[in-house]
Amino acid sequence: MNTMLPLLDARLDLLPDANTSVVDDVRLQVWGLLSTLYPQKDFLERRNETRYPFPYLVHITPVAADGVTVKGETVVVVGKHLSEQGLGFYHPMPLPFRRAIASLENNGRWVGFLIDLKWCRFTRQGWYESGGRILESVPSPMEQR
Repeated sequence: MNTMLPLLDARLDLLPDANTSVVDDVRLQVWGLLSTLYPQKDFLERRNETRYPFPYLVHITPVAADGVTVKGETVVVVGKHLSEQGLGFYHPMPLPFRRAIASLENNGRWVGFLIDLKWCRFTRQGWYESGGRILESVPSPMEQR
């Protein structure tokens, strides 16, 4: 007895229903994802300042308590949110420091902010998400490279 299935039975059904166009199906999937990420429900926002999406690379350089003396290697992280008072970002490994200079590129120049990392959490995707308060504007170590 042959237990092999015919090739036609093993294919995946990747095409939308005949009454749905591919464009409509794509739009439906994208809006389903966005509505999950950005639900429109009334919730209490505990932050006073507006956060802006910041999906750009950020260089994080650990510093000593004086906020100037470099105390380790710079790591590159992926920005999440930026506000007048804080910065949130994703990174693949735990960060063993609390004070750092966050360097952000702006039109070919580097902007530096001394940050105090306040929290870190592990995500389901295997990365870490951290955030901290911006303490002051400082020279970026990236300008010296």
